[in-house]
Amino acid sequence: MTRLTGIVCPLLTPFNPDGSIARDLWVAHAQWVLDQGAHYLSPFGTTGEALSVAMAARMQAVDWLIDAGIPADRLMPGTGLTALPDTTALSRHAVAAGCSGIMVLPSFFYGAVGDDGQARYFSELIDAIGPTRIILYNIPQNSGVAVSPALTARLNTAFPKAVVAYKDSSGDWSNTAAVIEAAPAVSVFPGSESFLTQGLAAGGAGCISATVNLNAAAIRAVFDGVTAGHDMATEDAALKAFRAKVQTAGLIGGMKALLAVTSGDDRWLTLAAPHLNGSRAEGEALLASLGDAAAHLAPV
Repeated sequence: MTRLTGIVCPLLTPFNPDGSIARDLWVAHAQWVLDQGAHYLSPFGTTGEALSVAMAARMQAVDWLIDAGIPADRLMPGTGLTALPDTTALSRHAVAAGCSGIMVLPSFFYGAVGDDGQARYFSELIDAIGPTRIILYNIPQNSGVAVSPALTARLNTAFPKAVVAYKDSSGDWSNTAAVIEAAPAVSVFPGSESFLTQGLAAGGAGCISATVNLNAAAIRAVFDGVTAGHDMATEDAALKAFRAKVQTAGLIGGMKALLAVTSGDDRWLTLAAPHLNGSRAEGEALLASLGDAAAHLAPV
């Protein structure tokens, strides 16, 4: 099986005012991000407000992307929930649809179970869903449970064809480096392009970053350039500056507000509870902050 590498977009989820997913915006945005250069899309990660969206709606929305002609092998949906049967149901749906892989949170809340408990959770999931590629998703500041380097190596050893990748959204480079060292067969993706070039130099696989939603072409260019051995220092600095401005504005609300301004569609201002809705003023402020770096977003 081909090693996972590249630029992955944890896709934003647009909502109608009644809280349902806005199918037309969802499909159009997904296609635009791919056209801009993303290798894969990961619907229903943290950026996609996954834990605020019902399971049935998540499965239906993945089907919408495939029905619209987006190849299933470009999709790696997030499927991790606390209850193993729920994670299994979402994962089976993705596998049956032909998705390239699934991104799975550890079973959170019961943090005291440690690596042994998480090993049981992932082992039983793999036994239940059959062959697929799993991206372990580490975001302990949100989940309260870390996917440790030792657990990653343990799972990859036990399931070398299934546990093949790791997304590190901890923001802690020392953890990313430790996973690369502990599990060299695993494709390790930092959760921000701020660590893209550092990660590639250390044996990482690319990045899975929220800001691919806005800046896929530039991020892809740096990935391609570094992979080809070119000096991309100037371009890399521009990526980091773009990311910092978006992060300051809010990775979900800020990006959605900016898209409302650039697309002219205020449905982008709707976020799922418990998030607060955005405003056009926030989007206009972020657009002004980004300046020429956002020229490709083509404001209406």
